[in-house]
Amino acid sequence: MDLGLDARIVVATDDARVGEAVAGLAVDALVTVGVARSGTERVARVLEHPAYRGYDTVVNVQGDEPLIDRATVLGALERVTRDGDDVGTGAAPLARSEFANPNRVKVAVDGRSRALAFFRTPGAPACARHDATFRHVGVYAYRAAALRRWLALPPAPGEGDEGLEQLRPLAHGMRIGVAVQEEPAAPGVDTEADILEVEAQLAARLTPGEIPGFTGERG
Repeated sequence: MDLGLDARIVVATDDARVGEAVAGLAVDALVTVGVARSGTERVARVLEHPAYRGYDTVVNVQGDEPLIDRATVLGALERVTRDGDDVGTGAAPLARSEFANPNRVKVAVDGRSRALAFFRTPGAPACARHDATFRHVGVYAYRAAALRRWLALPPAPGEGDEGLEQLRPLAHGMRIGVAVQEEPAAPGVDTEADILEVEAQLAARLTPGEIPGFTGERG
């Protein structure tokens, strides 16, 4: 994805096979050292590497958002660089039929588009009005100092049970700005059915051989 920025793109992983899969692309591949319990911890491992210690602003696009669009990424970044939030993330319209689906992470926002709550389960927080609740998109932007602060905080209630690492900074008063896009989000990968949908869309967009190891066919 070309963001039109003077940015360095790093594929961070704990599996060398992932690094091999992106060989030949205009990215750095880094196998991180030590156990990372979340994507944010893995990003922090990247900043510990001598090649990346000098970077002040980081955008973390999660691997389960392979079709995320440029506007969503830039929107999350602007919440930090332009609006001064500690963390920036993305969101998109949420269909009412998905409100009770635990596979879709939801975010409720206030009038300044700052996160009030993140949740999966149908028992939504009291603040989660339908007209102010959106589908969360897995991208985070942060200054390096905010990232380190996040990781120094104790875990938040429900963080592990819900599988929502962003509950931690929110519970401890860090401001999470949400860039809400007008169009529905591109499919992410939360279930096996999502994998099939993403593969079909990739097959329609790309020609065989455009991405190493991708043929557009399963099996």
